[in-house]
Amino acid sequence: MTVLSSPGLLFGPGGEAILAGMRAGLEFLDSRDTGRLLERVGQTIQEIPPVAPVEKAALQDSYGGKQTEPCDDLLTGRGLFYITEQRRLCLDCTSGHYQMLWGYNHPRLCAAIEEAARAGIVWDNHAKIPQTPVKRLAQRLVEAANPPGEPDPLDTVLLGCCTGSVACEAALKMQLVCFERDRGDKATPAVVVLDGNYHGTDMVPQYLRGMWRRFVTHLEVVTVQPNDADELRAAFQRVGRRAAAFWAEPVMMNREAIPVEASYLQLARRLCDEAGAAMCLDEIQTGFWQPEVFAYRSMGFVPDMVVAGKGMTAGFHPLAAVIYRSRYDVLGQYDAITTNGSASLPSYMGLCVMDMLASQAGRVAAVGDRFMQRLSALAEQFGGVLVDARGRRHLAGLKFRRVEDAIDFHRRAVAAGLWVRVHAYHEGHSTVLTKLGLPADEQVVDFIVERFESLLRP
Repeated sequence: MTVLSSPGLLFGPGGEAILAGMRAGLEFLDSRDTGRLLERVGQTIQEIPPVAPVEKAALQDSYGGKQTEPCDDLLTGRGLFYITEQRRLCLDCTSGHYQMLWGYNHPRLCAAIEEAARAGIVWDNHAKIPQTPVKRLAQRLVEAANPPGEPDPLDTVLLGCCTGSVACEAALKMQLVCFERDRGDKATPAVVVLDGNYHGTDMVPQYLRGMWRRFVTHLEVVTVQPNDADELRAAFQRVGRRAAAFWAEPVMMNREAIPVEASYLQLARRLCDEAGAAMCLDEIQTGFWQPEVFAYRSMGFVPDMVVAGKGMTAGFHPLAAVIYRSRYDVLGQYDAITTNGSASLPSYMGLCVMDMLASQAGRVAAVGDRFMQRLSALAEQFGGVLVDARGRRHLAGLKFRRVEDAIDFHRRAVAAGLWVRVHAYHEGHSTVLTKLGLPADEQVVDFIVERFESLLRP
């Protein structure tokens, strides 16, 4: 007996209807090209039979556990499109939770999963006996992390982390252990971070952004504004040799998609060298959304560490990595690990993702450039409402002058079938965010921008 032969066991009462709705939704998505699907974004798809969704009262409040209105969550999806439980067709403009690099259930990746299982690649295994895909992915990440001829390459990979949060915590542990090794245990290490940083949900990385202050001691956090060179110089000058590390994200998706300038990061590289501090790039958001895999590769410097996650396995299964110079390889076997890190099948998905990106690098760059150009023109056109368009390529945001306008735009965009996010939960935040999946083409870009334009008109 297969599980799908007993939908009642899977989904409870009404499971047969839910499964029938999923199948009908997938048939609808598979039988229409992008243009025909775009024509129906925001509509209720009558070709799909109604379903009675499973309620979500058992979920925590922050994910709708106390929701009283009928559920309208995801029913099924393919590519950049998904259909809700109330049968509405939506265009996902944020790649799920920023991780669905190639959209929902990409046919090539789905086929690769089946082929891998037939070939003997296992889902998971003990990290002490890594299967070939794990070892090969580590090699590919090292290749992607270094420019040709790099004299001091990033040559070591920690793949034992299931999530980006654990990978960030591992990178921070390495930095602190190396600081104590080099400076002794009397000096208090200082970590320089950008205001609005987001390096995961583990406790100490959250401390970097102001949480848990009464529980963490003997670690100074120096917060600076992104792209403020004078403040950055002053911060390093103040802490001097106590500087243990500098952290940054090339595009700050947790702070309204602010792009961190190449010149600023190049300055940080020089200051880290002078202070003997580790420079760490958090590319959990930006990694694999770039033709070069990592954003810093086109920015004129090389960090000491880079953290990868999210898009690396295109949402199939969480897998994260820290790629670093071997002198930072100071952790014991179980100092930074999760049970499902170094998993074989997700590593194979990572290899497939990198091959797909390499084969479409030119198209990816062209589509991303077109998206930013069109958003920038839109910001100029509606300068009374919008401050600017920000971000880089597929990772983008529209900054509104008033938070009320950003919230209202977000509400109307979602109602129109465009799944976007809004940053309006911190003072001064008023940005609608997008992160397009790599299947997006010029047709999709133009549709989104033209729909945005119609929503911005009085």
